[in-house]
Amino acid sequence: MSKLYRISFASQGRVYEVFAESVVQSDLFGFLEISELKFGARSAVVVDPSEERIKSEFEGVKRTLIPMHNVIRIDEVEKQGVSKVSKMDGSNVTPFPASVYPQGSND
Repeated sequence: MSKLYRISFASQGRVYEVFAESVVQSDLFGFLEISELKFGARSAVVVDPSEERIKSEFEGVKRTLIPMHNVIRIDEVEKQGVSKVSKMDGSNVTPFPASVYPQGSND
């Protein structure tokens, strides 16, 4: 049985919540690689428009690289839920500063 992860991350003023079978540190420094994204079956009778939007955004994507400082949370879950995108209202999520390196002199 393969593992399933729920990944929440911030991007362009929105919070994404997606499900994937693979989450690893990327070879590209400072990035997390997410692959094998999972979405609800299209054959379902009830279609969730918010999940359809995120599904179409990631259509054809084999893997995506997310900056580590944008990751809010990663959970290993037993069941797949609904992927979604929501506006970042500022009350729940405080993004890390853009630079992860300390400012200093070059003496």
